[in-house]
Amino acid sequence: MAYLFNTPDEIAAMLDAIGADSIDELFSQIPDRLQLDGPLDLPGGLSEPALEAHLRQLAAANSGTAARICLMGGGVYDHFIPAAVDEIASRGEFYTAYTPYQAEASQGSLQAFFEFQTLICQLTGMDISNASLYEAGTAVSEAVFMAMRVTRRHGRVVVLGSLHPEYQQVLETYLDNLECQLEIVATPNGFADVSIVSEALDDTTCCLVIQHPNFFGGLEDVAPLCQAAHDAGSLAVVCFDPLSLGLLKSPADCGADIAVAEGQALGIPAQYGGPFLGLLTCRKEFVRQMPGRLIGQTTDREGRDCYVLNLQAREQHIRREKATSNICTNQGLLALRATVYLALLGREGLNEVSQLCCRKAHYAAQRLAELPGIELMFDRPFFKEFTIRCRDGAKSVIDRAAAAGFDLGPTLARFPRLTASLGDAAAQETLLVAVTEQRTREEIDGLVDALATEPAKLSSQP
Repeated sequence: MAYLFNTPDEIAAMLDAIGADSIDELFSQIPDRLQLDGPLDLPGGLSEPALEAHLRQLAAANSGTAARICLMGGGVYDHFIPAAVDEIASRGEFYTAYTPYQAEASQGSLQAFFEFQTLICQLTGMDISNASLYEAGTAVSEAVFMAMRVTRRHGRVVVLGSLHPEYQQVLETYLDNLECQLEIVATPNGFADVSIVSEALDDTTCCLVIQHPNFFGGLEDVAPLCQAAHDAGSLAVVCFDPLSLGLLKSPADCGADIAVAEGQALGIPAQYGGPFLGLLTCRKEFVRQMPGRLIGQTTDREGRDCYVLNLQAREQHIRREKATSNICTNQGLLALRATVYLALLGREGLNEVSQLCCRKAHYAAQRLAELPGIELMFDRPFFKEFTIRCRDGAKSVIDRAAAAGFDLGPTLARFPRLTASLGDAAAQETLLVAVTEQRTREEIDGLVDALATEPAKLSSQP
């Protein structure tokens, strides 16, 4: 596409139309320290062979989960991905699919999204699923806004402190310019006290946000928490781990009104932090307040099954500023990956993966707790992830494990919100460990052996 510049006269006309004196005035809200006052300090250009060699050298420094043993947690996990997921998702019919806004040209994609919605509803027990959102952080925020519309309450949002701190941060950003108050209920013992949460809820609260399993890996008392929200006339928003539902009660069975999740565990590689897949489901009476795309099944004039975009009047491209959300798209290719993954596993496969995660995680926790100076941070049931406290410091343990080829973490000190609530000393000593079905007994024992070995002493000789 050619670069079409604006003439000085055109620029002046546009500035006059919006009431600005200069282009610099348009950037006045950006702090001076973030604005460039000169050209970027970039090196000179390279020839094509030199540039390619340089990029190959940089790429060679990357080390993914295939090259090392990953026990890292915190929201992104190293689960096995069947080869069929990559094969189907990379087919040209899906990889270059046309936008579903012209449904007659998008029947294959729409059918895949419809099946995705069906699978997510079966997984969660909820009535309605949309065709996906961006990732869990925005899914939590969209669920909160949805709760505001349903309850017509805009005063307060109550969030458990055991919700992922990055999800909290995203929600805080979304609420920053609104009058709604965000209240975070502390969870110093690694889970929420129902009586304390109940006291935090009142008749101005639109919803209670619960993560289960929570950020520390522990299981919450979800049903009583949901009931506490309902007793206050609020909605219960549950953020769940999709693979945990092979063992744990579904969000619907626990009383959730809206259920959201990060879908990365469903056939999506870690891929350096994204893109990922946001899941959002709800009870059917709230469907008109749901953000994102919603695919429906109908018949054409010849009686054949076909697929359409339902209830588009609530979306941004039609309703503009009165839309339920400014999200009127979905993570199509990643939703397809999740669909293929869930279809391949089925109910029995999902249960098996969940069992393996749970059993291996408990074995790893037991073995690590045998080491001197390492203990479980919280006395709480967990699924596949747990928190350990290391008396020699979390960074020391992570470094020793890394030297032996094992990746652990992150430390809780990485998250300022947790440092403030747990205390700096505890946060510096604490880290997350996640064990998926990928890990073997030999790998777990190897990690324990590596951490049991005394670190080498530095020589005082020059």
